[in-house]
Amino acid sequence: MTRSVSIGIPCYNAERWISGAIESALRQTWTDKEVIVVDDGSTDESRRRIAEFGERVQLIEGDHRGGNHARNQILRNARGEWIQFLDADDYLEPDKISRQIAEGFNGEGADVLYSPYWFERAGDPPERWPSQLHSEHDLFTQWISWELPQTGAALWRKSALDQLGGWKESQPCCQEHELYLRALKAGLRFIFTPTVHAVYRLWSEETVCRKDPGYTIRVRTDLIDDARAWLTERNRWTPQHQNVASKACFEMARTLARDDLDRAISYFSERRSAGLMNPSGPAAPLAYRVAYHLLGFEKAERIAARRRA
Repeated sequence: MTRSVSIGIPCYNAERWISGAIESALRQTWTDKEVIVVDDGSTDESRRRIAEFGERVQLIEGDHRGGNHARNQILRNARGEWIQFLDADDYLEPDKISRQIAEGFNGEGADVLYSPYWFERAGDPPERWPSQLHSEHDLFTQWISWELPQTGAALWRKSALDQLGGWKESQPCCQEHELYLRALKAGLRFIFTPTVHAVYRLWSEETVCRKDPGYTIRVRTDLIDDARAWLTERNRWTPQHQNVASKACFEMARTLARDDLDRAISYFSERRSAGLMNPSGPAAPLAYRVAYHLLGFEKAERIAARRRA
């Protein structure tokens, strides 16, 4: 049985990348597809480049209202049973949809098919490595670990997204993670598909996440607290959830310390008071752990800063 797929691309001032994203959508070996591009009020040459594809692409134009508003326009206009979202600066390898649906048992019994994805950094040749995804862990552990994938590596059943109410338009960052959390709370059915075919480009420092990591950390922390409260209320918060959440908060404290030690110290104290601070894992190599246990967080970070200088 075939499944119709709508490939939706929100675009805002992405003239450098949008043609490649559209081409990767059109080159999908899955035949029953449509491609929808929402231009979110671009002021560069994006609209002209989208228009060059003619009737092969459904173009929706509007004022600049943000990526999640554009994704919801895609959701409202999609005719497919499944929706593939693709950011304008990313791309898909040709077999992405076909392979994912095949590995996901043709979508039977699933609301979300999800895979690891490629990180790709510009170069000659580009540097590429797969995202980390421990599918043997339960879905909430994967989510807390921030392993559920970025936008392009998932396929969503349209009716399931409609049930969730679509994307949260006021969400400033961590947008797919906020959506995943609502999906998990709603009991949507996830199937892991192992092959990596979606590409996430690392090229800009101007995204919300990269311009202000402190703000992103605050949003992510609030989402973790939301998940913890929801799971605890249902007696589903496990020692593994506690462990990975505590490691995540420690990693975020260390990230803050690179730019603003005072802010990091405040965050560390807050998270430790909340019972979510575990100095272990890749963010805590042996030398750091020794300094931390002997001298505390602040002095350990000052030593680490001197070593980086």
